[in-house]
Amino acid sequence: MPFDFKAGMEEATRLTRDGKLAEATALIQRLFQSSGSPEPATKASPATIDADYVVLDGPASRPGAKPKAKPDADRAGAFGAGLHARPRHGLAETLRQLKVKVKPGFGGGIAGARPAADPLPDGAAFLTASYSNQAGTRAYKLYVPANLPEGRRPLVVMLHGCTQSPDDFAAGTRMNSLAEEFGVLVAYPAQPTSANANRCWNWFNPEDQRRDRGEPSLLAGITRQIMRDHDVDPARVYIAGLSAGGAAAAIMAAAYPDLYAAVGIHSGLPVGAARDMPSAFTAMRQGSAADRLADRAIPAIIFHGDQDTTVNPRNGDAVAGQFAGPAGGSRLTSQRGQAPGGHAYSRTVRSDDKGRTLGEVWTIHGAGHAWAGGSAAGSYTDPRGPDASREMMRFFLDQQNRVADPV
Repeated sequence: MPFDFKAGMEEATRLTRDGKLAEATALIQRLFQSSGSPEPATKASPATIDADYVVLDGPASRPGAKPKAKPDADRAGAFGAGLHARPRHGLAETLRQLKVKVKPGFGGGIAGARPAADPLPDGAAFLTASYSNQAGTRAYKLYVPANLPEGRRPLVVMLHGCTQSPDDFAAGTRMNSLAEEFGVLVAYPAQPTSANANRCWNWFNPEDQRRDRGEPSLLAGITRQIMRDHDVDPARVYIAGLSAGGAAAAIMAAAYPDLYAAVGIHSGLPVGAARDMPSAFTAMRQGSAADRLADRAIPAIIFHGDQDTTVNPRNGDAVAGQFAGPAGGSRLTSQRGQAPGGHAYSRTVRSDDKGRTLGEVWTIHGAGHAWAGGSAAGSYTDPRGPDASREMMRFFLDQQNRVADPV
């Protein structure tokens, strides 16, 4: 099934949740046409999103632009799973089901009510704020745990994948629960549909791959704003992301080694893997090569499923090589394990001559494109583990930035 149908159904879900039933109806009709299914005989106003080109933003995906030809299944690229079967019911039934909470997650589809996210503990807060500069404005959510230590505290910035939101990503990763356990602030920047039709971070645009330009400037600005407002320890600031968010996290780690002490990249791509949408699809489908970072490479923990058909697992290897630092001078150790009742995995740890961990690579056997060990309360998760969130938090809190930007 081409990806435009999967992503389009998720966009229809969002429109329905927002009460925009006419737009959702029109979008679903267009999806039925493009998938070869008979179009339901229901009138609706024209869709506001081009369902034939919603994967990655760019000139061809903006309103009024003429869609380019697409290579069917090779368009898989908005970094997420979705519906794997064509609808077997009419439009009215589709819309009725979209009125309930929907789980569009990994390998799923319309699955009824999603499990509730973890409740907010007494004394905790999940704040909404925004940051603006010459590149635009981005909203974000910030989890402030009830268990907040005195003095300066760590900060983890989490970048969601395509079609996701801060609330969805927080629910799926359960990072807020770990924030309570370890006394850490967690921020979730939000990519709006005005910046990318499918809410992907624009990791493939040259303008969004450079320090102090485009989206990197906005994400760094959010990070620094939180640091100023919430007494964050500048030596313990970290960034992580899934898929498009993982690719964006890699860019941020390369562009701002003075700001972030470590990076977590789940199912992402290396810095410089693409320069436009066609090269992005090629990198996602075939994998991409990447040179070691010329500047100081910060410690990185990397997760990738070896059955990922959305972002080729070769990209995980390329990210690992890119963040390996200078050639030589490090020691590699490997181990195999298995999450209880779940996936087997291989873990490779790179350390220096003093035994300090510089990086970890987790290859998850049999896993596809989803956050490992995540909760079914969020989308694009694979509860069969291992627990990527806990392992990332452990890895982060062992790292400190010795050349941190004091902000």
